[in-house]
Amino acid sequence: MLFSRECKFVTGAVNLAGIPDTSLPEIAFAGRSNVGKSSLINSLTGRKNIARTSVTPGRTREINFFCLNNTMMIADLPGFGYAKAPKVNIKKWTTLVENYLKGRASLRRTCLLIDSRRGPMQSDISVMNMLDEAAVSYIIVLTKSDKIKPNSVLNMKKVCENDLKSRPAAYPSVIASSSKTGDGISYLRSHLAALAVSTESI
Repeated sequence: MLFSRECKFVTGAVNLAGIPDTSLPEIAFAGRSNVGKSSLINSLTGRKNIARTSVTPGRTREINFFCLNNTMMIADLPGFGYAKAPKVNIKKWTTLVENYLKGRASLRRTCLLIDSRRGPMQSDISVMNMLDEAAVSYIIVLTKSDKIKPNSVLNMKKVCENDLKSRPAAYPSVIASSSKTGDGISYLRSHLAALAVSTESI
């Protein structure tokens, strides 16, 4: 029920000073450019354009914050990897994201999105290493599972879960999802809603 309630855009932060001060539990969505972060957020909240989607990799150039029913904050992070932007800008976004992930006290979990067709790439592994070192809890969410056969999805889940066994900050189970078909969306909603606090306790 949480994800069917009001979800409103709060702000877009281009630096640490612009990140909103809040005590609400926060969920961050991270992943390579064009992995489907915005589409997944739209699917989770049941809205078409709460988070902007684009076919151009690297479109999100700031950390976009959304408030869900005054109960949870959602952070849509700039994509890492390929982006049509000057290298100096990419470095700026990367530094912002790393500082945010390492220093955000209200961050309850980071959803690291990985394209189910490709599996973890070097940039994904670098982010996992950083999250492990910083002791930031994260879960792997495979996106675009409708693009490959069910057996291939299961195999990719097994590959990722085997790797996660040796990672101290990782949630042990992997969620396979599709913003197009809705597969895995209900499970991810339940997983994230469990991290929220009740409105009465705020």
